[in-house]
Amino acid sequence: MRYAIPVSNGILSPHFGHCEQFAFIDVDEVSKKIKQRQFEPAPAHEPGLLPRWLAEKGVHVVIAGGMGARARDLFRQNRIKVVYNALESDPEKAIHDYLKGVLKIGTSICDH
Repeated sequence: MRYAIPVSNGILSPHFGHCEQFAFIDVDEVSKKIKQRQFEPAPAHEPGLLPRWLAEKGVHVVIAGGMGARARDLFRQNRIKVVYNALESDPEKAIHDYLKGVLKIGTSICDH
């Protein structure tokens, strides 16, 4: 399964649509181990682009900090699960915590 995490300055970005890059992390769902990781620069910010772009990259789940309701709806339309308001800043630890069911979620920091 492929996960995507928006990253800025090496940590989970607090605002999804303005991240520097995405960490793409492929996980073996049986062993719950990371098989592969890669980072790719985020495309220029354009409303509605990221859900389509990430779907084309084969992403199944996005773990993010702040994300607006419209973006969440567009991800649902692209059959990508969204976990937002994640508090863990380390991308790989966020994946491990999510897989264990212990990822901490905070309150919304996105005001749109």
